[in-house]
Amino acid sequence: MAVKLSRPQADAGPYFELARTTAENSRLDFLEFVESDGTIISSAQWPAKFGYPEGAAGSLAASADQGAFLKQEDLQDGTALGLFAVRVTRVGERPVYVIGGRRLDRSFLSGIDMPVGMRVLLYQNQGQRFAGELVVDPSAPAMEKVRPAARLEPLVDSVRQSKEEATSLVHWSGETSEDEVFHAIPLLGAGLGKDRPVLAILLIGNSRRGYVELMRRIRSAALMVGGGGILLAILLSSWAAARVTRPVEQLAHAAQEVAAGNWNARVDVLGDDELGQLADSFNRMTTELLGQKERLMQAERVAAWRELARRLAHELKNPLFPLQLTVENLVRARQQNPEQFEEVFRESSRTLLAEIANLKGIIGKFSEFSTMPQPQLRRLQINEVIRGVAQLFQAQMEGPGRAKISYELQLDPHLEPISADAELLHRAVSNLVLNAIDAMPQGGTMTLRTRPDNGKVMIEVADTGAGLTPEECEQIFTPYYTSKEHGTGLGLAIVQSVVSDHGGRIRVQSAQGRGTTFVIELPGDSIQRRLLVEHC
Repeated sequence: MAVKLSRPQADAGPYFELARTTAENSRLDFLEFVESDGTIISSAQWPAKFGYPEGAAGSLAASADQGAFLKQEDLQDGTALGLFAVRVTRVGERPVYVIGGRRLDRSFLSGIDMPVGMRVLLYQNQGQRFAGELVVDPSAPAMEKVRPAARLEPLVDSVRQSKEEATSLVHWSGETSEDEVFHAIPLLGAGLGKDRPVLAILLIGNSRRGYVELMRRIRSAALMVGGGGILLAILLSSWAAARVTRPVEQLAHAAQEVAAGNWNARVDVLGDDELGQLADSFNRMTTELLGQKERLMQAERVAAWRELARRLAHELKNPLFPLQLTVENLVRARQQNPEQFEEVFRESSRTLLAEIANLKGIIGKFSEFSTMPQPQLRRLQINEVIRGVAQLFQAQMEGPGRAKISYELQLDPHLEPISADAELLHRAVSNLVLNAIDAMPQGGTMTLRTRPDNGKVMIEVADTGAGLTPEECEQIFTPYYTSKEHGTGLGLAIVQSVVSDHGGRIRVQSAQGRGTTFVIELPGDSIQRRLLVEHC
């Protein structure tokens, strides 16, 4: 073609289709044959350009001596970015320029061999903003195709303005394994220096999935190693601590047993170190305490028998003296006044019977205190017990020959039943009522009251008598202590014993001139069940 066109008046018409067939054979996307004056002989991408001048005809000679360059090629339906090269055939005086190139599109990208985890994208610059076409490798995974291109806008704008390579981390989602590190390479068009336009930007993405997975595996391995180390350290420290703390725990447990009343508690001596010496000292201490306890209990028993003998002697001596005087009067009357003996005998018999009854009462009190039975628990209503006591003493409080004592019943109708021994509670409340009657020789008011209090049942016996001193309140429940002339000092001790056997407690509230109130606290069913569970 170059030879024929170098002849005078040569016609380029026969070569109209040559560029298209040659491009197909050479697997080129763009191919044009151009005469030396810039006239297009044949165009594969736009055949209608035949006979028209090439826009870059002035630079063809300079481009023929250069390597490949980028160019924005005009097409019938738009524009396309291609990689071009210019070569010249010099035959005669009319050289022919060959302009060939390949389109930078998806097929071009798929031909680039990328390592695993990397991919390549091409941004074609078509304006001043991020509005060009982002070409994606068709072999890329589907998820990578649909990711929003706008995430690349800051990197693309930066490269387009600076015309220099840049690197940026792109977050596609909240999952760090989806992140990619993109290296942007500007693809410049023909020109000199900074005047070369940015026709496209090649984006090479490196997925961080492998890095993130590696970090996760390293983190998991570190956590496993750290957790194993911590577990091993805990086991070793527990073993070491156990060797030290076990003897201390045994000592503490033995001390608790001693505090609970088990004086036979012992600990094992495991060595000759300080803990072993401490355990040996503890065992000697408990042995000495046990001996001291036995000696103390023996001394207390002797003291108790002596106190009992003294009290009994004192109580029996009081009625024996009148008995002795009465018998002596009988003997004297028999000897000196036989005619008055019958009258003296009748009076003396009444005195003897009264003092003998007094002796029997004293002996009965001591016997009752020494043989207090264990309570037989049954479900009962405390209000019924209180009403029974009030009815029993009603006649005595309102009887002739003494100041009238009125009584009030303030019984809570919603009081819950409890488990108790009705007979023993009746006896205990009766003793309190008798004390209240004795405390009001001039008359007054006695109040019997019941009420609930935090799961407990409260029984109150109050009088309006002279009251008690603080010293009497402290000693009033002590056995054999009494402020009465003929009392045994066992009545309130018996009451306290009954209340204690029911798991409750009794206290006194009194002030001189303001009366006295005895308060009994008995556990309700819920508290009794809890105590039973704790005991078991």
